[in-house]
Amino acid sequence: MFQFAHKEYLMLLALIPVLGILFFIVIILKKRAVKSFGEYSLISLLMPDVSASRPVVKFILVMVGLAFLILAIAGPQVGSKLGDVKHKGVELIVCLDVSNSMLAEDVQPNRLEKAKQVISKMIDNLKNDKFGLIIFGGDAYVQLPITTDYGAAKMFLASAGPNSIPVQGTAIGSSLEMAIKSFTSEKDKNRAIVLISDGENHEDDAVEMSGEAAKKGIIIHTMGIGKPEGSPIPRGGKLGGNNFMTDNQGQVIITKLNETNLEQMASSGNGIYIRVNNTQSAVKSLFDEINKMEKTEIQATVYSEYEERFQYVVAVALLFLIVEFFIRERKNKYLKNINIFRTRMVK
Repeated sequence: MFQFAHKEYLMLLALIPVLGILFFIVIILKKRAVKSFGEYSLISLLMPDVSASRPVVKFILVMVGLAFLILAIAGPQVGSKLGDVKHKGVELIVCLDVSNSMLAEDVQPNRLEKAKQVISKMIDNLKNDKFGLIIFGGDAYVQLPITTDYGAAKMFLASAGPNSIPVQGTAIGSSLEMAIKSFTSEKDKNRAIVLISDGENHEDDAVEMSGEAAKKGIIIHTMGIGKPEGSPIPRGGKLGGNNFMTDNQGQVIITKLNETNLEQMASSGNGIYIRVNNTQSAVKSLFDEINKMEKTEIQATVYSEYEERFQYVVAVALLFLIVEFFIRERKNKYLKNINIFRTRMVK
């Protein structure tokens, strides 16, 4: 496990592109100043020892060295010892619809990407909680087993899409059934499922499955993505496409947000339904409900000790700065006439 002890210092990396822009502005101003005396090609002949490339190389070396120094200041650490940690929290599993209908663009950039933004914000709000991710289309699959590794959660979330499932369709009930089986806790106070979908269900009775979850003490919250008036589905999943999916009769398929279905599932699962218009407000509404849940003791295996690795990063930074120190801005008078690409004609 790798981490930075002081992540706030990583913001200093933003200085590097700013310095790069200023450097190249200075180079342009220098060339203009030289051109004010005459043709640049002629003036350069009067300055045979001046190198155009060496200052650039030196600057790049300094910037790379500076980048490594900033990384060293941020305190790179590597986990060296695992330990069991107990804390209070909830277990939360998200069921994400990745069927083709989620590619509709009635919300920007499309339904699926909007759903991912919501889930990412959810992960940012988790504290001492366990998180799992299930994706579904015509069938359901565990994308991420329940865990406290929020970094891994975001990585697996990013890769979720229609191509992640072999069967298209919308089997909401199957995803809820799989989520129910995926919890690690048997307690009925700290488990919740968040279903994010456009609500189009073609495969099973999702409302009945929500009721089954409620009987086990699992709360079902639903979040609707899309608009009731509907939208066509871009073919091939390309954003901004104008080639849409059609049915067997050649008619363009219009996919609509089914709020009634989602509301019924939330009601049956003792949860709430949230229509996602604004990402921030939707996540706030959800966590207002999650924070009402009774938190129970959760055990997780995490790295309890870390070893500092800043010294290796400093060594790399010093290497770049030393190399930069020994490179002169002017051409070497002993080496400037050497051309390794020049060939001698053989008679």
